[in-house]
Amino acid sequence: MKKNAFTMIELIFVIVIMGIIGKFGVEFLAQAYKTFIFSSINNTLQSNSAYSVEFITSRLQYRIKDSVIARTAIGGVVVPLADAVGNTYTVLEWISTDMDGFRATSLPNWSGVIDLDSSSSTTLVSPETNTTAVGNLIAILSDSGSSIADIGLYFIGSNSDVLNSFGWSGALTDQSGSIHPVTNTLTPNEFNSSNASDFTGVDVYEYYKLVWTANAIVIDSDSNLIFYYDYQPWNGQTIANAKSSIIMQNISTFQFRALGSIMKIQVCAQSDIIQGNSGEGGYSLCKEKTIF
Repeated sequence: MKKNAFTMIELIFVIVIMGIIGKFGVEFLAQAYKTFIFSSINNTLQSNSAYSVEFITSRLQYRIKDSVIARTAIGGVVVPLADAVGNTYTVLEWISTDMDGFRATSLPNWSGVIDLDSSSSTTLVSPETNTTAVGNLIAILSDSGSSIADIGLYFIGSNSDVLNSFGWSGALTDQSGSIHPVTNTLTPNEFNSSNASDFTGVDVYEYYKLVWTANAIVIDSDSNLIFYYDYQPWNGQTIANAKSSIIMQNISTFQFRALGSIMKIQVCAQSDIIQGNSGEGGYSLCKEKTIF
């Protein structure tokens, strides 16, 4: 009885085929794994950079445009945003209007209008304003760090000197700056000067915006993008007096520049898992946005 079996040539042929399949199969699986890892990291970086840009944009859109400054480091020399050219600036600061109070829950807590006929050199009357509600909301937003005594008014249409009119160089000791420190005593629709000077000789405009905090975005040496809030430069406070919160970690780049009254920001998130083409450093993905 004759039995059939593989010949030596057939065995060799099968072994060669299996080797080829094994070689390219492993490479295929390795490549598929790398593609999955890259896609996952890429999606994470996309999400992180997009979130950071949207966070910053949502706050910068309520900035007082004349108040925006840059610094190369916390506590560094104040540079008007228009003059901040280059990539050495890591600190962006501005004074923000109180949009939470202006929106409120039903009616605005502050109306944004001064009754010039009813106002005096010591008291500004703002019809339909509820300073009690303003103070309560500020206390909540600042975690009891600030109150109605810390607020200021910015008159729309007033002239501004970014270096001296907002408190970046120290507390405003009179009412001649662009931010006018005010407070409230008993009448809920009145603002009173909160320093030794009154509004005598000061240009008081009909429309105003209420402010209670400056804001700052900083990228630190650990690649953290940090948001600072609840401090009043017009009262002599700096970032050292502020509260802070980390927006995002592993940020490689935070850049900004002015285009007239328009701003452009860029944020790059990074990952050290995927190496660059040179085999050194990490992989970054950037998002940028223009703010009017």
